[in-house]
Amino acid sequence: MRHVIALDVGGTGMKAALAGADGGLLHQARRATGRERGPEAVVAGILDFAGELRAYGMEHFGEPASAAGVAVPGIVDEAGGVAAYAANLGWRDVPLRDLLARRLGVPVALGHDVRTGGLAEGRLGAGRGADRYLFVALGTGIAGAIGVDGRVEAGAHGFAGEIGHIVVRPGGTPCPCGQRGCLERFASAAAVSEAWVSACGDAHADAADCAKAVESGDPRARAVWQTAVDALADGLVTALTLLDPSTLIIGGGLAEAGETLFTPLRHAVRRRVTFQKLPSIVPAALGDTAGCLGAGLLAWDLLDTTDRTEVTP
Repeated sequence: MRHVIALDVGGTGMKAALAGADGGLLHQARRATGRERGPEAVVAGILDFAGELRAYGMEHFGEPASAAGVAVPGIVDEAGGVAAYAANLGWRDVPLRDLLARRLGVPVALGHDVRTGGLAEGRLGAGRGADRYLFVALGTGIAGAIGVDGRVEAGAHGFAGEIGHIVVRPGGTPCPCGQRGCLERFASAAAVSEAWVSACGDAHADAADCAKAVESGDPRARAVWQTAVDALADGLVTALTLLDPSTLIIGGGLAEAGETLFTPLRHAVRRRVTFQKLPSIVPAALGDTAGCLGAGLLAWDLLDTTDRTEVTP
């Protein structure tokens, strides 16, 4: 059975799969990233994991994978196949595509984790059928993926979709990027957690606890939540003014609050638009499988390109 290897590398764990030609996941596996052992160990772990997946495919499907796709966090040079920088993994300028290609003996595609997840949401999930969409992941930080006609835009320098670093509160909270008042300092799951800890006094509280307190009517939680929703709406309206998407797909940990997030967010965006066309605002559909599904799509796309450019003597 023809298949590809799909790897989704995160800060603490790796999700992997063997994906079929229809995009479905034929086999799934997980393992720790092992970042506490340093960046070289992380890279070695990725290569070993990929090798195990290749062996599994040989044993169970009778042939090796035809290609591989891998999604990684941080700054990614997709065209060059280089994982340029990831603060949470500690690596710099890792030629991951070439390392994996040598280990596996097949073509390899490298992608940014959020853009890769956005690719899957666009083709297989909440954005299916949309000609233009924006996928926004609300996690520890905030990042996005710009989808156009079934592909995701990386940009000239690999930074397309970094909506988390739109300044929504000029002169506000400092951001590690060097600016002040970035969207992710107000509307990420990490920012909501921090604000709720300060408001409720429980050092172990997080964004999910804040959402539950909102649902129970706690005025402190509602104030924290509304601050995040207002900042997010400001950032989204800036993005939709520039990109004019038909669909806004919201994913990540904060989106797990469901209508506790989406109802006030839709109202806040609606209040802010003037001449802009209001897009549909919908939750992501694929959950934590989006990265693997997207990595599989990258691999199949690579094979399609290779197949089209092969020349028979």
